[in-house]
Amino acid sequence: MTKNTKAQVYGNESITSLKGADRVRLRPGVIFGSDGIEGCQHSVFEILSNSIDEAREGYGKVIEVTRFKDKSVMIKDEGRGIPLDYNPKEERFNWELVFCELYAGGKYKNNSGENYEYSLGLNGLGSCATQYSSEYMDVTVFRDGYRFDLHFEKGENIGGLKKEKCSYQNTGTIIKWRPDLDVFTDISIPLDYYLTILRKQAVVNAGLKFVLFDEESLQTFEFCYKNGIVDYIKEVSQDKGFTEVQFYETSARGRDREDKPEYKVKMQIGFCFNNEINLLEYYHNSSFLEHGGAPDKAVKAAFVYEIDKCLKARGKYNKDETKITFADIQDSLILVTNSFSTMTSYENQTKKSITNKFIQEAMTEFLKQQLEIYFIENKAESEKITEQVLVNKRSRESAEKARINLKKKLSGTIDISNRVKKFVDCRTKDINKRELYIVEGDSALGACKLGRDAEFQAIMPVRGKILNCLKAEYDSIFKNEIITDLLKVLGCGVEIKSKHNKDLDTFQLENLRWDKIIICTDADVDGFQIRTLILAMLYRLVPTLINAGKVFIAESPLFEISSKNKTFFAYSEKEKADILAKLDGRYTIQRSKGLGENEPDMMWETTMNPKTRRLIKVLPDDAERTEQVFDLLLGDNLAGRKAFIEEKGHMYLDMIDVS
Repeated sequence: MTKNTKAQVYGNESITSLKGADRVRLRPGVIFGSDGIEGCQHSVFEILSNSIDEAREGYGKVIEVTRFKDKSVMIKDEGRGIPLDYNPKEERFNWELVFCELYAGGKYKNNSGENYEYSLGLNGLGSCATQYSSEYMDVTVFRDGYRFDLHFEKGENIGGLKKEKCSYQNTGTIIKWRPDLDVFTDISIPLDYYLTILRKQAVVNAGLKFVLFDEESLQTFEFCYKNGIVDYIKEVSQDKGFTEVQFYETSARGRDREDKPEYKVKMQIGFCFNNEINLLEYYHNSSFLEHGGAPDKAVKAAFVYEIDKCLKARGKYNKDETKITFADIQDSLILVTNSFSTMTSYENQTKKSITNKFIQEAMTEFLKQQLEIYFIENKAESEKITEQVLVNKRSRESAEKARINLKKKLSGTIDISNRVKKFVDCRTKDINKRELYIVEGDSALGACKLGRDAEFQAIMPVRGKILNCLKAEYDSIFKNEIITDLLKVLGCGVEIKSKHNKDLDTFQLENLRWDKIIICTDADVDGFQIRTLILAMLYRLVPTLINAGKVFIAESPLFEISSKNKTFFAYSEKEKADILAKLDGRYTIQRSKGLGENEPDMMWETTMNPKTRRLIKVLPDDAERTEQVFDLLLGDNLAGRKAFIEEKGHMYLDMIDVS
């Protein structure tokens, strides 16, 4: 083997460390969880967290956020103002510690009760990391009778600390910065992020007002929940809950392990039951715990334990019936927890999950106690809850059986032609060439089979008018042999959007066996209705096929015009008139027969030959409009359908486009 003389030597001098701003600028994902838009958003939350911590300590009732058109951000609070002056203990200026030193801050002694007892920011990373990752950052602080100003560019301070005597209405901090595209791949934080994060913070910080000004839309938004999570749960429930909102609050002291220090925890839990809306949100020290952790485990354990106990005590289970799961409860539950602790173990810097063992244990026991009392003292509401949980459970189990049966029906790729009646496959296995023609009836099957190119064109006949999938329940749909046969032939499974039947979803686009799915029906009223029913089926069960541009409609000619030794086909009255205007001498016009009566040569020429056929791609340009039309033509709006047919039915019969 020849040695590579250019290979680098890996020795003692190969090991290097990142210093200063490079610790964040070259590895933002380590601090913010990502170098993309999510990491950029988290850098904003780090600065916002500091203002929230001040307000929670009782300093300031309003936090203002501005989203500028140039992607910069400004956050202003009415807190005490970040200390920036000289720190004799550290023998450095505080501004250097806060904005230029990772793991420096004023929240490390929160368990001793000195400052920030229940703090969002604990690691001393936020202000410094966000400054390091900015194109520029301007900091203004009002405190101690002075105005302090700092300016940073790409992690470096420019000009030092400026300090001047100043009179002001409120102490506070103003930070304006622009995330750096040299650090993040994307800094275009959408307005929705600000709306979501500020609403969530208003929910868990009762009475604190957040004001957002969006320079791009010139809109101002305000968020304030006077009663915190209770007001939020009522807002989410929209007065559709079948129980009243329950709210429990307590505090406790404990430790995660015997040799670990004791700490304090406060917890708030609010919930109600609702058959139309469900929600599960956990917050700790104001941070939204997207992945839950300790509170999630506590809520699941307590609710399953107490509702199962209640069901057993009241004899609600059938003989040999299995125990409920939390999924059966969650289907009808709106719940928010809001906890605070003086010591917090976050899963990582992004604060999306906490792992404190004591918080989990304390919340579990407290919630068990409160639920037990609630079920005893509120017999009517607890009856509604237990009955609904059982309905959810049995519906889930029924859906699971349906999913297993459906998977058995749709599984496998061997010998489809032997497993599906009258399906005629093509020869090629190249998915990029295979075409599936869905035709109406056996007669059309015969004509298309003789007229096709058997190398790449397959035929699937639909016998009669299929089930209206917009109105039918899934149970009826999947018992329908025509539909399940068609799904087998498609090969990609089904997409289910249903509260209790989520597990029925088996869809995988990569398993689709066809490049084109072509609906081919007669150009008459019955043909149009069958086409609409097939489209409705695809729209409800496999809408991704429409979105992916896989579904087409084959146009059938309305007229066959013969002149001398030549034949012309017209697909509309206008085309017929145009053809006739160009013809000299005698000709004959014949209204096209149904597909089953066409000669194979005519089928090939008009409907199946890729060079001469006319295909209309079914596009998802306006899904809402599509759903409205399907609902109008196939739904329960009888009066609307009658009015539509009276007004525009003749246009469809004459093949005139009214879209």
